[in-house]
Amino acid sequence: MKQILKELRTEHGFTQAELGDKLGVSRQAIIALETSKHIPSLDLAYKIAALFNKPLEEIWENPYR
Repeated sequence: MKQILKELRTEHGFTQAELGDKLGVSRQAIIALETSKHIPSLDLAYKIAALFNKPLEEIWENPYR
């Protein structure tokens, strides 16, 4: 699934560890999300969207379109 999480993280100056701390997940979870090896839960996706003040559709591409 195409996403822009890494770009948002770097634009905001967060390390993977810092972003993980803000979201309550591990650095390894952030790596898995950024490399599309893991799809976030709906709860985590909403936390990420709220943190970056973006709608979900702006962060993750809808695979059903």
